[in-house]
Amino acid sequence: MTQAPITPEHIAAAQTLLDLDFSPEQLAQMLEIVNGRREQYAAVRAADLDNSVPMALHFNVDVADPDPAPVPRTYAMSAQPTVTRPADLEEAAFYPVTQLAELIRSRQVTSLELTEMYLARLKRYDPALKCVAAYTEELAIAQATRADAEIARGLYRGPLHGVPWGAKDLLATRGYPTQWGAAPYKDQVIDLDATVVQRLEEAGAVLIAKLTLGALANGDVWYGGMTRNPWDTSEGSSGSSAGPGAATAAGLVGFSIGSETLGSIVSPSTRCGLSGLRPTFGRVSRYGAMALSWSMDKIGPMCRSVEDCALVFSAIYGPDGHDLSISPEPFTWDPALDPKSLRVGYLEKGFQLDDSALADKDADQVAYIEATLRNSLATLDDMRAAGYDLIPIDLPARDTGGLWTILAAEAAAAFDQITRDGRVDTMARQDNSAWPNVFRAARFIPAVEYINANRLRTLLMADMARVMADVDVFIAPSQGANVLPITNFTGHPTVVLPNGFSDKGTPTSISFIGGLYQEAETLAVAKAYQDATDWRRRYPDLDGE
Repeated sequence: MTQAPITPEHIAAAQTLLDLDFSPEQLAQMLEIVNGRREQYAAVRAADLDNSVPMALHFNVDVADPDPAPVPRTYAMSAQPTVTRPADLEEAAFYPVTQLAELIRSRQVTSLELTEMYLARLKRYDPALKCVAAYTEELAIAQATRADAEIARGLYRGPLHGVPWGAKDLLATRGYPTQWGAAPYKDQVIDLDATVVQRLEEAGAVLIAKLTLGALANGDVWYGGMTRNPWDTSEGSSGSSAGPGAATAAGLVGFSIGSETLGSIVSPSTRCGLSGLRPTFGRVSRYGAMALSWSMDKIGPMCRSVEDCALVFSAIYGPDGHDLSISPEPFTWDPALDPKSLRVGYLEKGFQLDDSALADKDADQVAYIEATLRNSLATLDDMRAAGYDLIPIDLPARDTGGLWTILAAEAAAAFDQITRDGRVDTMARQDNSAWPNVFRAARFIPAVEYINANRLRTLLMADMARVMADVDVFIAPSQGANVLPITNFTGHPTVVLPNGFSDKGTPTSISFIGGLYQEAETLAVAKAYQDATDWRRRYPDLDGE
């Protein structure tokens, strides 16, 4: 039976029941989302949710974690070529952490020199890229000075010691603004350091800037404008880890920290040509980080090499006594792990061009999709030529459309106060797909639908467990084929890295997805591919020469 469309009058009547007061214009703007959401509800209701199927979220009677046991941290590195200080230190701006670390460890370069070099580059290129939310220069100089003093007296903390980095500006940093990219929170100062910030300081890293994110972790537009792609400044750097993507790709920091709910590490890493790690859900504490979706938010490194991601992840993972979702599984990076000892699959249908993917796309978008497929197929050829017997797999066929209500409901709850008091109206983006409209429309998601969507998520997680029973790691195009939604809802780790360029000269990427808590294995396979190619050694020309 065809349903009659929802009208503004219907929404106005419903908001009376919920004690809301949206304007007539806001009610009209919601229509597309509210009408479309009925299809999502239908997808949930069509699932066979037997009474035995629980929610994907688990109630915990403890209101705080016990003091966590010490987290084992090891910083093994693969054998590195000899690194010598370049005549012009700026030539080291694009070095990976593994090389920066050797320059510092061998005392060819001081942390203070690197810090001042990267700060100068940030100030030179930020006007074009719009990737800096706030400089932490005073803190950086103090941390770099301390790092040099420690190293001089023989206290070397490991490969991150003295390396300058940038934090996505949803990580609280004491004494500096944490503004979440959104006008309602401009100049907000949170009087604590996020766990990730604390742990990187303990590792000796030097925080030089808070980097931009799309407003409230959506897209690449923040209150200061659009963060730009260093490879083509006519386009955005993608989001929401827009600043970390642009700054790391442009050689303005040694590495950065991003976060992902539904693509925010993978997408800017793809656009900017980076190596990024989206860890298993529950691996890195979100204490001191802006919450968007409590059951989906993940924090991870964005770097210039896969091994850099392993080293940074070694410093930030593990329980902290604050975030109740964190798992205790250890992580040990073993550069000697033979990736050919692992079962490596590939998402067979993901490497076939579906004409529906080209619908409603302009010529540039079609060309980029075709380049992505071409480069992805070349990646499979490279892996097979290297001796990998790739196992074809398929993702679960289950309809996941209804799961989008989970993100919408949790995000709307996280920002309900500014939705109800109207401050959400000051955000830069106000189009139909922007947060203000999404938050208002989410006020009409029934609780039953949210709960049943999480029960459907349980079935999807079981489906993925069966897929991963046959492989340790699988290869997939980074975007398309429903890979990002499914693996974000199920919490599986992903390593994304560059694998070529489009005809316009912008990067494309490939993703390696692993089993839950199998970051080490996933990184090992991704590193093997990266080591056999030179894509990560290509850098954008920031001066247009």
